[in-house]
Amino acid sequence: MIKILERLGFVLLRSKGSHHFFINHENKNTTTVPVHGNEDLGVGILKEILKDIDITVEEYEELRKKIK
Repeated sequence: MIKILERLGFVLLRSKGSHHFFINHENKNTTTVPVHGNEDLGVGILKEILKDIDITVEEYEELRKKIK
């Protein structure tokens, strides 16, 4: 998820504990990504992040394919 955010123009604003706060200075969108080792993000968290950054699940899947 962090690689996708960076590709979309988000930068790490700060981190506190295991939570990383990102901002996109162009459109002022912000989101928080929990980083707990190699654990996958839960469906609810993933959907909340996608809502925060204004992309669809389909757009996310396309970006994920490009990054891998």
